[in-house]
Amino acid sequence: MNTGYGNSVTFCPLTAGHRVVCFIVLVSLLSCLEADSSSGWQLLSPGMELKYLAVTQPKETTGARLTVLRIDPHLWELEIMGTSRTGETSGHTAREWCEAHKLTAAINAGMFKTDGKTHVGFMRFREHLNNGRVNSYQSVAAFDARDTGSLAPFRIFDLDRPGVTLLSILKDYRSAVQNLRLIKRPGANQWSQQDRMWSEAALGEDSSGRVLFLFSRAPFSMHDFNQQLLSAGIGLVAAQHLEGGPEAQLYLRVGEMQLESFGSYETSFQENNSNAKPWPIPNVLGVRPRSSATR
Repeated sequence: MNTGYGNSVTFCPLTAGHRVVCFIVLVSLLSCLEADSSSGWQLLSPGMELKYLAVTQPKETTGARLTVLRIDPHLWELEIMGTSRTGETSGHTAREWCEAHKLTAAINAGMFKTDGKTHVGFMRFREHLNNGRVNSYQSVAAFDARDTGSLAPFRIFDLDRPGVTLLSILKDYRSAVQNLRLIKRPGANQWSQQDRMWSEAALGEDSSGRVLFLFSRAPFSMHDFNQQLLSAGIGLVAAQHLEGGPEAQLYLRVGEMQLESFGSYETSFQENNSNAKPWPIPNVLGVRPRSSATR
């Protein structure tokens, strides 16, 4: 039997006991889906959910929304992919990075230098070092825990916390990326109000330790962007800025579901909503299913 979703299903006769078990499982699944729907989260795959947040600020355009991709790092692993790893001389869109390297989703890894490949802060993926220099940015996202039994698989650290240094983070994690801080743990907006605004791609962590890929094409000041997220009830405890304006982007493909989002507006750079295609970027933060997880 063809289900219409590209899968073939073969039916076998069931005993009465099997029918009862199947009925219980089906009811449980339907209950989970109903609860998920009522919360606004769309289940894309085990450990990966999507939600759109309505924009509540009147100065934003009608229909504007914030995209939140929530990822369980126990089921999905993070990977930094970029031209310094591949040896290429030019970047790609988030979609192209995903297609070339079999990533399920990708977002900007952060801002980059004028050479078009080097991250502005410290960035390391396992044994590959893109930039070993630490700048003044106070947020470090870390993953690839050295002790998977006792350490969280993903964590955003504040470098101004007592006892927290990049060296201490790297003792526990093999991969880390330093970026401009948006929200300090446990949920403090670090930006005062300003006139500058832009489309935004950001990385967050929620109170359950899940990874949040955050995106808005509608331009915000970062103070207002933070406030929208903190008041949305998604459990956000920490976040860092990845990229703004037309270079900001988020791509996702799970089965038949595909989402490609990219920015446009940026004060003093491109003050309009006319950008019609994603720009090539040198580095992305992507996710793929963990090989050890049951999919």
